[in-house]
Amino acid sequence: MNVKPYGIVCPVSHACEVLEPRWTLQILSAMWSGATRFTEIRRWLGSISPTLLSKRLKELEAQGLVERIEDRATGKVDYLRTQRAIDLEPALDALAKWAQCNIEAQAALENTDVPSMMWDMHRSINSEELPNRQIVIQFRFSDHGLDHNTYWALIRPGSPNEICVTNPGFDVDLFVETNRVSLSAIILSRTTISREIEEGRLFLSGDARLARTMDRWLYRRTKEDPEDVLQLETQIAG
Repeated sequence: MNVKPYGIVCPVSHACEVLEPRWTLQILSAMWSGATRFTEIRRWLGSISPTLLSKRLKELEAQGLVERIEDRATGKVDYLRTQRAIDLEPALDALAKWAQCNIEAQAALENTDVPSMMWDMHRSINSEELPNRQIVIQFRFSDHGLDHNTYWALIRPGSPNEICVTNPGFDVDLFVETNRVSLSAIILSRTTISREIEEGRLFLSGDARLARTMDRWLYRRTKEDPEDVLQLETQIAG
């Protein structure tokens, strides 16, 4: 009897051997969202150790999914997806859509990884809907057991949005008091800002204009946006 190549007999099992190690899909998802530096990827993932991330990146490089590019002049290193990894996007998209339909929403929200969500926050703030000046927004979480319960969003005209875990040293324009379930539910359009305020899960103080227009400058995701569904899947795994 002729034995067919392993990849033809059981391609799914072969793919699992490549992608199964924990954090593999999350790392590719972080790179899909634009993270290329080691610190960016780790910040996006939240709870992975530097040692494990380094190990996984080397494994992905050996698998031909990631290319390590070093700038010899500056010593800076970028990790870029290869075409082989880019070809995985439809599969990751399908997996994310399946998770959206089949994983209990409340359980997913309760397991949201706050560092990952806040790192992603720099993409969730639409600076075009904010006054054309420096804006500082403080987010404080009431959840217990967080490594960091306070974050600062720094938005400056002409510069990328920044998320800080230490006080940037500027006056705060808007104070946001919330918890992980409330804020993640808002971002993923599972609730509204007004509802969270009415039910006492979200408190806003400071600049009245910023508070009143939060539903415009805080970009909220929809089920039709596959990248945002994938972000939810990554937060669950975090």
